[in-house]
Amino acid sequence: MRWSLSSYSLSRYMNEGTLTQLGCISRAKELGFEYIEFAEIIPHDGSSKAEYAKKLREECERLGIGVSGLVVGADFLLPESGCVETEIARVKEMVDIAHILGTKYLRHDATRGDGRSFSEVVAPLADACREVAAYAQTLGITTMVENHGFFCQDSERVEQLFKAVNHPAFGLLVDMGNFLCADETPVEAVARVAPYAVYAHAKDFHVKKKGDANRDPNYFTSRGGNQLCGAILGQGVVDVSKCLNLLKKAGYDGFVTLEFEGPEDPNFAIKSGLKYLNECAG
Repeated sequence: MRWSLSSYSLSRYMNEGTLTQLGCISRAKELGFEYIEFAEIIPHDGSSKAEYAKKLREECERLGIGVSGLVVGADFLLPESGCVETEIARVKEMVDIAHILGTKYLRHDATRGDGRSFSEVVAPLADACREVAAYAQTLGITTMVENHGFFCQDSERVEQLFKAVNHPAFGLLVDMGNFLCADETPVEAVARVAPYAVYAHAKDFHVKKKGDANRDPNYFTSRGGNQLCGAILGQGVVDVSKCLNLLKKAGYDGFVTLEFEGPEDPNFAIKSGLKYLNECAG
């Protein structure tokens, strides 16, 4: 497996204005990574996304760091444009951006839900995902959805969507931590979906059970009412080592991207997380 760093892990610095997405590349290398994943394309200089993607790729090439993937938002039920066809076209444009970056992997969301049950919407979601995947295949890119966004987050639901799409250029991004947002045990959830993985995220959380009176502003609420807070990898409740072994046992040998979203200093948290990943790998 190859370790990668998500630029999302450095969001605090970007939000503070002390780091640009372009600067995330050298930071990733300084922190010990050979690959970087870009979470959206965030130009800091007025460039178009396509222009900025070219700059990101050139900087990666200059520094000798690879681009593992691109992750972007999407909603094929409630698109901001109000039109599903327009949303599909927009996501296809992000496939083009992934091609400019030189990566073979694009993660797009499926939906945050529109009030209907998952079984009611899986068919139209699959149609949209399949259309994007078919376009991506022409550029040698694999698309994927992640267990992300509360609605399309359970292992059973993403498995159902994967099977409904049924396209060779479509798979799952397995985020071992995100299953907690749907109140699933990460090890059990990863065991279900590992055979469909084309990409993976290593993420950890602290958990306070539903009903805990000690509220903390760093925590958010899971679907079932538990409280979650991002953790340094290896310091939360996710059995990262078991999840990695389950992926490996299923034949997965691709990118594992570290994604940190806790309250600690990102530089320290990322270094600690990478050290833990290396320990897990033996």
